[in-house]
Amino acid sequence: MERINASMLTEFVLIGLSAHPKLQTVFFVLVLWMYLVILLGNGILMSVIVYDSHLHTPMYFFLCNLSFLDICYTSCSVPLILDNFLTVKKTVSFSGCMVQMFFSFAMGATECVLLGMMALDRYMAICNPLRYPVIMSKAAYVAMATGSWAAGLVDSMIQTSLAVKLPFCAHNVINHFVCEILAILKLACADITINVISMTGSNLIVLVIPVLVIGISYIFIVATILRIPSTEGKRKAFSTCSAHLTVVIIFYGSIFFMYARPKSKNSFTRSNQDVIDALISLFYGVVTPMLNPLIYSLRNKDVKVAVKNMFGKEKQSRLSL
Repeated sequence: MERINASMLTEFVLIGLSAHPKLQTVFFVLVLWMYLVILLGNGILMSVIVYDSHLHTPMYFFLCNLSFLDICYTSCSVPLILDNFLTVKKTVSFSGCMVQMFFSFAMGATECVLLGMMALDRYMAICNPLRYPVIMSKAAYVAMATGSWAAGLVDSMIQTSLAVKLPFCAHNVINHFVCEILAILKLACADITINVISMTGSNLIVLVIPVLVIGISYIFIVATILRIPSTEGKRKAFSTCSAHLTVVIIFYGSIFFMYARPKSKNSFTRSNQDVIDALISLFYGVVTPMLNPLIYSLRNKDVKVAVKNMFGKEKQSRLSL
């Protein structure tokens, strides 16, 4: 990414867990293991959805997008995190930092919007089952997924372009594992009012509105489920959206916990808070994508059957050879 600001800064220093060297080896093994699980779990889930024609429905189309998104999201940051744990000089170039920040922000924003779209899909399936095949046509759900990706990429392009223009002077130490946009903005030696206003608008569009959509959708979903007379009918209806709701609670819960907590003005406490913020960011950036395929596969009978069928046929084909 081309430098277009007037500062002489050429690289950033990532602090991460430098103050806790003994933890770095432990976290390297842990994060590497989780990243491999993310690639394997989401890769299998995507393959199963593409492979099994019974799963070619709007819900599984969104789930396939979510799995692909999680792979992209973690691949934007985990290699840098792992390198941060291993190297003594934990630096990243200015352009490399901005590129990583762009893709990480884009993937995060896209996931927020996509989870809102998935909530709308579950609302239509449960609250309007007779009209669901007509309303959620292929053209409709493909457009919804495309809109989610477009919203995340455009939002990240705006935020990153504003950040690139900021002068950073000699302040280049980031209290984080990766180039996270809020940590970057703290280093600017200029007025960041425009960035703050832009980030506020961004949070409203890609965070608050999807949360409202999810909340309102589930209010109607729960009300509809409670009106179902049979216990078995209620169980089946709730099972179709329980996995999505679990993912939403984990993903948004960690984000809101990180950004809604009061910040201390004490320098020592603030330093500890920076480490905690980085660890929470690591949680929703790595742990949540790892849990997504597990949650959807363990709670979904169709996915489990499709996985067994896919691996069963592959085993049979190998035996026949």
